[in-house]
Amino acid sequence: MNVRPLLVCALLVFAACTPRNIPGTQIADTEDNRAIINVMERFRAALEARDAKALQELVSKSFRDNAGTEDPSDDLTYDNLPQALPALFARIDSPRVTMDIRKVDVKQNGVATVIYYWNATWRAPGLLDKPQRDSELEQMVLQKEDGKWRIVTGF
Repeated sequence: MNVRPLLVCALLVFAACTPRNIPGTQIADTEDNRAIINVMERFRAALEARDAKALQELVSKSFRDNAGTEDPSDDLTYDNLPQALPALFARIDSPRVTMDIRKVDVKQNGVATVIYYWNATWRAPGLLDKPQRDSELEQMVLQKEDGKWRIVTGF
């Protein structure tokens, strides 16, 4: 008995059942994952464009970020973003940001975490002569509100 055709059929069935990934990633191709990656790309583009209004449109009204410090005076919230972001963007030139999204984890409660690695370069005229560079592995938390994913924390 020739078992090759049975083996080929079994492999085809198994391959058809495996989840598909978004091209170029190891992230499952789902509607939510695509929408979250779209938010991340809009976030990246708004940073490069120094577009405070576009960033404001991406965040939840419950947005809060401690800016990586314990000092509450530099915390960002939904309410202070319209003042804080233009002041920050006024101090930098030529920001360039790349992101490598490593993992998207969507929970049943409408909250998602995104693990991403980012590289950023920028100039700070009047403060520093050389271009600045930073890169880190980060986590962003998003929440689905009225059918749209919004950033809760993780700037």
